[in-house]
Amino acid sequence: MDVALQKLVDRWVGIPLCAALSVWHGALRLIYGAFPPAPPRRILVILLSEMGSLVLAEPMFRRLRERHPQARIHMMLFRRNRQLLDLLQVVDPECVITIRDDSPRNLLADLWTAVRQVRAWRIDAVVDCELFARISAILSGLSGAGHRVGFHRQTQEGLYRGSFLTSRVPYNPYRHLSHQLVSLADGLDSLSTPRAKDGRVEATYLPPAFTPEPGEVEREVAQLHRDHPDLRGRRLVLLYPSGGLLPIRAWPLEHYVSVARELLAQGCAVGVIGMPEDRPLAEALRRGCGDHPLCVSLAGYTRSVRHLLCLFRRASLLITNDGGPGQFAAMTPLHTIVMFGPETPALYRSWSPNAHAFFTQLPCSPCLTAYNHRSSPCDGDNQCLKRIMPDQVLTRARQMLEQARPELVEHAA
Repeated sequence: MDVALQKLVDRWVGIPLCAALSVWHGALRLIYGAFPPAPPRRILVILLSEMGSLVLAEPMFRRLRERHPQARIHMMLFRRNRQLLDLLQVVDPECVITIRDDSPRNLLADLWTAVRQVRAWRIDAVVDCELFARISAILSGLSGAGHRVGFHRQTQEGLYRGSFLTSRVPYNPYRHLSHQLVSLADGLDSLSTPRAKDGRVEATYLPPAFTPEPGEVEREVAQLHRDHPDLRGRRLVLLYPSGGLLPIRAWPLEHYVSVARELLAQGCAVGVIGMPEDRPLAEALRRGCGDHPLCVSLAGYTRSVRHLLCLFRRASLLITNDGGPGQFAAMTPLHTIVMFGPETPALYRSWSPNAHAFFTQLPCSPCLTAYNHRSSPCDGDNQCLKRIMPDQVLTRARQMLEQARPELVEHAA
């Protein structure tokens, strides 16, 4: 579904439904009273949105298992994100509900099926991880769970998602998303006001690691070299110039071209990654490099996230806009440069020790927040990204290429 349509439906349908569910749960509370939640036996985690958020949520799953070892964890997410969830191995496959969001019809059909499945599971507690949409709050309210944990606006404006949460964890725009999601897990059994006040905070986390099957990386790299023989024996730098669902997050294409041309002049190979719909963008970058034989389009080339991670094991460096690839790279040893501007690394940086974030904090940056449901007021002139100069990125790229594992080039031969 188109993002603008999703936001329109979320506002004009989501707000009334959240209000109606608030009245319903309020009436149940008056009739039956409030009962202290028992230790949960079945916990449902709702995290529908981007795949990159799943990587940042991995510490939350660890905290849930630590604090509730007797509980079985279930998961609800969009179907397009299922492959990454399977790689993370944080939920048993039979405990996953997927929802299609490619059309309104499929979305409504799968939501109906999902609610029925959740109620059949007799879920005790729901952890709603969403910030920007009301659909997850509605699913939480319809789940039948007696304990519902999620982010709440408290006395702040915006973020209205009803008033039927039983444990309201304040959304804190100054804390990294991973820390905030861990606070949701703590909120399940917290009795403080506000919830999770007494939870411990870890400064850093180790990112989850991708463990390939024996020979898997070698097979995928061999196929890459058969498809693109000019890449053999070269350091490979991958570029992700697409902004994905939010084009305002994209560093200017001409900046990517400048970086790519210089890297090619230094003898590196350049691969432009992306989804199949990013192929025109990848071809434009290649044309900007004069159709150099060492600059290849890999947009739409990878079959899955797993395939992409295998290519990350071959590459020496990734230069990417804020989005999924930067978070996926944290699951490998790949050195990574990530461009931030409309969003901030203070909230969304990866936990990889090999990642560097560029961020030009203008008076209006970051402008994509939970308070505006990621609807930027920018007129499209994203100066926060345009002011990150190619020379700055090239300086960091050269440093990272020197640090990259020397055996990569030997492996590439």
